[in-house]
Amino acid sequence: MPQATNNSFRFALAQLNPVVGDIEGNVIKAREARAHAAVQGADLIAFTELYITGYPIEDLALKPAFQNAAREVCEALARDTDDGGPAMLIGLPWGDPPFVYNAVALLDRGRIEAVRYKNNLPNYGVFDEKRVFAPGPMPQPIGWRGVKLGVPICEDIWSEEVCGALAEAGAQVLLVPNGSPYWMEKQSVRYGVAETRVAETRLPLAYVNQVGGQDELVFDGASFVLNADASLAVQLPAWEEVLGLTEWRRADGHWVCEKGPVVRIEEGDEANYLACVTGLRDYVNKNGFPGAVIGLSGGIDSALCAAMAVDALGAARVHCVMLPFTYTSNESLNDAAACVEALGVRYDIMPIHAAVEGLTEGLREVFDDRAPDTTEENLQSRARGTLLMAISNKFGPIVLTTGNKSEVSVGYATLYGDMNGGFNPIKDLYKSQVYALARYRNRARPKGCLGPEGIVVPGNIITKAPTAELKHNQRDQDSLPPYDVLDDILNCLVEHEMPLAEIVARGHAPEVVNSVERMLYLAEYKRRQAAPGVKITAKNFGRDRRYPITNKFRETL
Repeated sequence: MPQATNNSFRFALAQLNPVVGDIEGNVIKAREARAHAAVQGADLIAFTELYITGYPIEDLALKPAFQNAAREVCEALARDTDDGGPAMLIGLPWGDPPFVYNAVALLDRGRIEAVRYKNNLPNYGVFDEKRVFAPGPMPQPIGWRGVKLGVPICEDIWSEEVCGALAEAGAQVLLVPNGSPYWMEKQSVRYGVAETRVAETRLPLAYVNQVGGQDELVFDGASFVLNADASLAVQLPAWEEVLGLTEWRRADGHWVCEKGPVVRIEEGDEANYLACVTGLRDYVNKNGFPGAVIGLSGGIDSALCAAMAVDALGAARVHCVMLPFTYTSNESLNDAAACVEALGVRYDIMPIHAAVEGLTEGLREVFDDRAPDTTEENLQSRARGTLLMAISNKFGPIVLTTGNKSEVSVGYATLYGDMNGGFNPIKDLYKSQVYALARYRNRARPKGCLGPEGIVVPGNIITKAPTAELKHNQRDQDSLPPYDVLDDILNCLVEHEMPLAEIVARGHAPEVVNSVERMLYLAEYKRRQAAPGVKITAKNFGRDRRYPITNKFRETL
């Protein structure tokens, strides 16, 4: 049996991609990781928050059968540790009627040696753990092979109380299992929090985070170790599964992590692109879809989604369909063709004239010769949506919807039309970010991406004026402010809840600010019916920002 001596030990950090509810599959992966850790000479392998069940589990936590299944597997894993291999620190929901806890169990010598509960339950943004879990008592250190481990769970390190109590009770190392989702600049925030806890406790801290997508959330991994002087001893990569071995020694009565690999962590456009691809790949694969189908318009949004789909799934699993009508320009047809040629995907052209004309004729008597308006424009979008859904129904691929956050914010989309679909990889990207990611992807192919190198979004798609092409000579700016103006106003309203007067003070016209706020409120009913999509910003629609649909409040200038 590996033995942590009085002066050294080895932790393996298991940065893995569990599947929520796939307890059997997660345990198979855990056993494989433990076997690899044993070969590397690890004394303990640490998994992430609620690893056995996957995270987040939402109301599954309240289901007794689910709790029991997780407990049974935990006990089986504990029996595995009687083989003389590494101990295991692993997360699971722990039922203790009438309560259930977000817990971590230390498994060693063939039994469950200790269980600790999460104390600080997050209840903001995407988190609502107080709804399903009971807070545990202030945890005590776990004695393990001569080392006192403090095991705060994720949110427990985001305030000082838990780590302070562990240090005061004699903890020598902080080992933190996490389910910390990505959003822009999140890693720098994590460093700041961890450095603060290290400075307060004067203890080293090992941070192990899960990787992969779960519905709207995506987890970037990027696990790391800080020594007691807050220096970065180990940095594991983001966006990939990895088993990282860390080596520790006792020096002057304190534990120090030996210097290990420090990998560059992607930032900015590169990180955002990888988040979209990871979230899309895992949503499709974990839900068993054979591939994806996309309505390709010749515009920037669908082109970027097609590139992301190919990068996530490979060209053979992506089907692009052009659905032209009277107002579809030759420019759009040429741009769509250039896009699919660059990506190497299956491409079909399905004109919608017959579908639109049939709908129009069917409504003629009811419409009673009223003049055409946006109703007829929306019929085009709904015909396209119906045809894409028919392909999905017949062959099984998921329809990807392609509306960006700017359009989703102001309702510049058609329910049961271009909003049709099961997932939206760019739902939380403003239009300006869509352009930025298209330019980025043309410059570089990020790690793990399956698409080709070089230009994947043709230059003309990026430079031409955006248009829905639902009538002659239509441009987005006929109905909306320029996207640089719109995105700044939306960022102020959505991300920062900024008063209108302050937004106007940034140089925006009062009537434009009022108009954007009005559209934002009125579109809430559409957003409630929108497909899920990858969270990228600090405040996405759905999990973060929750406004009522029926809402008469308007701020006045």
